[in-house]
Amino acid sequence: MGADGTQEAKTTYREAMREALQEALRSDDRVFLMGEDVGRYGGCFGVSLGLLEEFGPERVRDTPLSESAFVGAGIGAALAGMRPIVEIMTVNFSLLALDQILNNAATLLHMSAGQLPVPLVIRMTTGAGRQLAAQHSHSLEGWYAHIPGIRVLAPATLEDARHMLAPALADPDPVLIFEHGSLYNVSGELLPPAEPVDLDHAAIRRPGTDISLITYGGSLPKALAAADELASEDISAEVIDLRTLRPLDGAALTASVARTHRAVVIDEAWRTGSLAAEVSARIAEESFYDLDAPVERVCSAEVPMPYARRLEEAALPQVADIVAAAHRAVD
Repeated sequence: MGADGTQEAKTTYREAMREALQEALRSDDRVFLMGEDVGRYGGCFGVSLGLLEEFGPERVRDTPLSESAFVGAGIGAALAGMRPIVEIMTVNFSLLALDQILNNAATLLHMSAGQLPVPLVIRMTTGAGRQLAAQHSHSLEGWYAHIPGIRVLAPATLEDARHMLAPALADPDPVLIFEHGSLYNVSGELLPPAEPVDLDHAAIRRPGTDISLITYGGSLPKALAAADELASEDISAEVIDLRTLRPLDGAALTASVARTHRAVVIDEAWRTGSLAAEVSARIAEESFYDLDAPVERVCSAEVPMPYARRLEEAALPQVADIVAAAHRAVD
């Protein structure tokens, strides 16, 4: 039971995503889900388990192994007035549909002078940390955040996993939702939302006064753990969850740095040309005179992701790396 008497429900990130899909399919006949193994198999990560039995093969569609084909079909369905949700197993496979996403979904509204909106939602699993080696461990959200004409979401909490889908489906533009694979088994209490999820603003997950830890997606738990460790050393860290990677909430960045005067940006992608680079540049452009130290970045090593667990852990941002970066900024 919540402090306000509201009933809490124990759930996982995976189950929260499934509930969001169920709600969307039940509330709007135009919504359907399609992708590889989303039906009988229940999805590569079990998110759509049971949906085929409830909604049938017309609305939960297994597709051939051709990302370009079924993303293109989703674009066509959206143009025809449907509200498709397309699942791509993992972000690396989205590269096979990049032409459809970049040259069609993202541009048609602009090229048609506003006549052809593409209300398409594309979901995909992202990130490393599960020993899936170099071809299935990418964090390419920053690539897609580079593209005008789409919205890019990275739900990191149970609440966002459960409640981001509905406003994404209501968006007239294509929306890409990146679900970090390490989060699917995360469990906790899920409260009913007090208000609809805001897709335009970042969230302060922990207030602080000494340094801003800015991150998103699967790196949020690490940033929160680092904030706990820093608190034991009397360093008050504010944790900012970007949530929406395009468009970025620049105002949240400047407001946080104005409070703390120091920043660490944590991004599981490679450092060069990363979303962390964009965030750091915005802070330098807009908050330079608020900074008491250079902006620190904690990113993955610039190598193909190793398979061996210890090497993979060494390549990824870890809590100790975030704490060390915070000390460099504060000390």
